[in-house]
Amino acid sequence: MNTSEPVDIVYLWVDGSDNAWRSKRRAAQQQLDSHQRQQIAAYGDVEGRFRDNDELRYSLRALDRFFPQHGHVYIVTDGQVPAWLKAHPQISIVDHRDLIPAQALPTFDSCHIESYIHRIPGLSERYFYFNDDVFFGSPVNLDDWFWDEGIYAGWSDEPPVHAGPLHKHSNALENACRLSIAWLDANPSIGLLPQYRHTHQTFAHSPRAMRKSMMFTLEAIAPELFSQVRSTVFRAWDKPTIVSDFVMRWALAHGAARMREYAHVYVATGEAPHASGMDLVIQCFGDLHFFCLNDTLDNAPADDIRLLHVKEALQGLFGNASRYEHSDANTLLEPSIRQVRAVSL
Repeated sequence: MNTSEPVDIVYLWVDGSDNAWRSKRRAAQQQLDSHQRQQIAAYGDVEGRFRDNDELRYSLRALDRFFPQHGHVYIVTDGQVPAWLKAHPQISIVDHRDLIPAQALPTFDSCHIESYIHRIPGLSERYFYFNDDVFFGSPVNLDDWFWDEGIYAGWSDEPPVHAGPLHKHSNALENACRLSIAWLDANPSIGLLPQYRHTHQTFAHSPRAMRKSMMFTLEAIAPELFSQVRSTVFRAWDKPTIVSDFVMRWALAHGAARMREYAHVYVATGEAPHASGMDLVIQCFGDLHFFCLNDTLDNAPADDIRLLHVKEALQGLFGNASRYEHSDANTLLEPSIRQVRAVSL
């Protein structure tokens, strides 16, 4: 393998305040039957899942600062483009319609969308997959994320998942862990390592070190899992999570992934500013492999003081515009959630 090939970056991004997008979401909600409504995962259709807090802008600033030698950047969106984004030869917008079959759209489930990203034309063999609420927190050493033909991953800080059947009130990643383990148990002929043992933990919400060839392999050997996750409109509690669980658990079972410790901080925005999560990010900044800001404010208004506190902290950490922003983007951001207008690049 050519390890000198640039490592590309793929983001998922949505602006949940965009009126056209909101109309599409409302129409999709109204078309759900009672069974589909029962399948929606906890927090699978709340405002916080789709809210744009300018995380993408700051995550790109972190990328520019800590991994300037990165490859091409792909931003996967549903007919939207950030207003502050400028045309640049190293960045591309990938519309859902250019990646996902028309009959599967619209979908508002990131697990569904991310199951297609390895199909982006021209994507490098090694790439990082990001949700826009994930940030590098120190200079990137690729040896911390990739080895030979494999990848590294980290466990989350959450308690182990209770073994047993799926449960509607479990979060999506807990059920994804159960589904992945059940598939591995049901397919021993795929060739699990003799020393492999299941670990009932979820994986850290982090930059995902990915290999395109591994994703195509999994798509071929586990088509039923891909088919299930690609059937959703909103995140479902009884469907697998390919990128955030199955790919890494399968790779562990086949010697293509290794676990390691990452210095990281997980911040739940619902706890700021009184909790110490964001303060810890500031204190440890420059020594963290990554940090994550999870919007746990659900259906709170966009001007909630806790969201403003997080945005102000991000501006303090990443005050310099990235190469992907318009020339005026270094101006101090107003502490409010903007509606992003769609522009053509």
